[in-house]
Amino acid sequence: MKTKFPSKTKTDVLEDEIAYSQKLIEVIEKEETLIQFPVVKEHLILLKEMVADDLEQIQCSKDHDAKVGHKTADSSFFGYKTHLAMSEERIITAAVITTGEKNDGKQLQTLIEKSEDAGSKKRQKTEKEPIHFQKHASESVLFVWIF
Repeated sequence: MKTKFPSKTKTDVLEDEIAYSQKLIEVIEKEETLIQFPVVKEHLILLKEMVADDLEQIQCSKDHDAKVGHKTADSSFFGYKTHLAMSEERIITAAVITTGEKNDGKQLQTLIEKSEDAGSKKRQKTEKEPIHFQKHASESVLFVWIF
């Protein structure tokens, strides 16, 4: 059985580790007797997830425009934000995409102007009629509700 496994990498290069892991995954998946063991199956799933995460990180790190943003004080992400303006009927009337570190509130005026340019009705808002913000917790998306 040992002869079927790929040789371990002798470098600390991430790409080499990923290539070794991918070969290891192929060998284990072909061996039906190995996959029958729950502990092997669990470790295989974990290894696949780690390889996928590493490949994603390599791809993201090559995007020089993407920036680190914060969803909360304790939670960050790497990439971009989508800021949307929507009508009362939840029809998207404008969109702005920024790098991750941009402040959500500073996109408000641009979203309003784009909504108006797209044909949304221009309304005078009173102090009792604030524009509503909703931050989507699982993604970096800011919704601006324009009524």
